[in-house]
Amino acid sequence: MIDAHSIEITNSELMLLNVALLFLIGWILVKTEKKIDTKNEFFALSLILVFAVFGRILLNPIPNVQPVTVLILLTGIYFGASRSIILASLVALISNIYLGHGIWTFYQAGAWSVIGIIGSILSSTLISENKININILASLAFFSAFLFDWIVSLSALHSISIEIMPAYLISGIPYDLLHAVGNLAFVAWLANPISKLMQKHVQFSSSITVKSFDS
Repeated sequence: MIDAHSIEITNSELMLLNVALLFLIGWILVKTEKKIDTKNEFFALSLILVFAVFGRILLNPIPNVQPVTVLILLTGIYFGASRSIILASLVALISNIYLGHGIWTFYQAGAWSVIGIIGSILSSTLISENKININILASLAFFSAFLFDWIVSLSALHSISIEIMPAYLISGIPYDLLHAVGNLAFVAWLANPISKLMQKHVQFSSSITVKSFDS
């Protein structure tokens, strides 16, 4: 009998498998959601939570690239601040059971909560003529990457002095950029399907769709 556990694959091959698995999970969640005809915010948020947790864990080998920031931002836009805060806290706590839990978990939950609140506050700006503008969303997602990373970086003050913080933030800029570029990719991939999912289950009086990049 072949021992599958003895098979060795490269980091690149493992990353490709993880990305393929994430796409498969997303496809299964979309198929599952389509079977639900009634509006149910809890169901929609549960699907987003599952995808966010698995997305963060599976993409962990790529530094600072994960779909959570964009998903929290969209949650704030569609479902409001309170639900985005709950989602942010659950994603941070559940995913860090696997990735590693510590004081930084609370900063991550807080940072994602701030992003959800910003999305909620700016929802009327992002949504125009019953459409959410993907260009503005992409710009906000890009900025949110830096905001999230800088807030989480404050957790370092538990172990370093405040005088070192500027150098610490500067050294993290390459990782901030990875997060920002990753967010742009997730906006391009997720904005349309997630917008439709949220639109179906949120209590809006009119439909909301995503404007294309050239709109």
